[in-house]
Amino acid sequence: MIRTLGRHLRESLKSLARNTWMTFASISAVTVTLILVGVSLVIILNLYHMASSAEKEVEIKVLIDLTANKDQKNQLEKEIKKISEISSVKYSSKDQELKDLKKGFGEDGDVFSMFEQENPLNDAFIVKTSDPHDTPKVAQKIEKLDHAHKVAYGKEKVSRLFEIVGYAKWVGIVLIVGLLFTAMFLISNTIKITIFARRKEIEIMKLVGATNWFVRWPFFIEGLLLGICGSILPISILLGTYQNAIQWVAPKLQGTIVKVLPYHPFVFQISAVLVLLGAIIGVWGSLMSVRKFLKI
Repeated sequence: MIRTLGRHLRESLKSLARNTWMTFASISAVTVTLILVGVSLVIILNLYHMASSAEKEVEIKVLIDLTANKDQKNQLEKEIKKISEISSVKYSSKDQELKDLKKGFGEDGDVFSMFEQENPLNDAFIVKTSDPHDTPKVAQKIEKLDHAHKVAYGKEKVSRLFEIVGYAKWVGIVLIVGLLFTAMFLISNTIKITIFARRKEIEIMKLVGATNWFVRWPFFIEGLLLGICGSILPISILLGTYQNAIQWVAPKLQGTIVKVLPYHPFVFQISAVLVLLGAIIGVWGSLMSVRKFLKI
């Protein structure tokens, strides 16, 4: 078996060398298609990650009654923690709330310094849910608790965010599936042209008694090599440009809840996907294209 596989590998390499232009055309088709797929995957997955990271940052701010004493605050905290959907509860004093307010306004925040002596803000609990989609339901439960003066979570913005995340998921899935089918169609057609030019070779092999799989194996290996070779340039482009893109985008997003996917391990995961995708499409295109010439 090892000797037979060695023979198929040698034949595949010889065939690729003999049909230089067809080999170049096939690799070019794989390369161009995988560049489009790779770029689209990077953009779509980053948009999905940004939307998901923003979704996870959704929080509920529970303003505590100004008249509540320490024991009443502790009791309120215990009651909040009893709600099963909650993952964390963090206390924020009114002094901390004032600092956050000033920080949120940047250079204009100094105008709130006048309130440092007589701080009119409420102490608060910052609440996060295990599932961000439970935020409205949890907010309604907290509103009913004693000494919860006001519950704020940006109702309209949160609802809109959940809608955008939902759309992003479905649009991403549809685009990726569409791109994969387009890639398979383009690459298989290019490989089909390559194999059509060698149909006489297949017919001769069949006439001298070669089995279908004996004929398929060299084309299987060729498709595999074409797919892997076609993925080299897209991966090189990805490795070379994604880090520069992060360095350009990250400072603009600093201080926001939106985050991009880190260079490592994301680019290596995408690289593995592109190699696997190129190999699968190359093999699939070869096997589907050679099938019709086996019927003699």
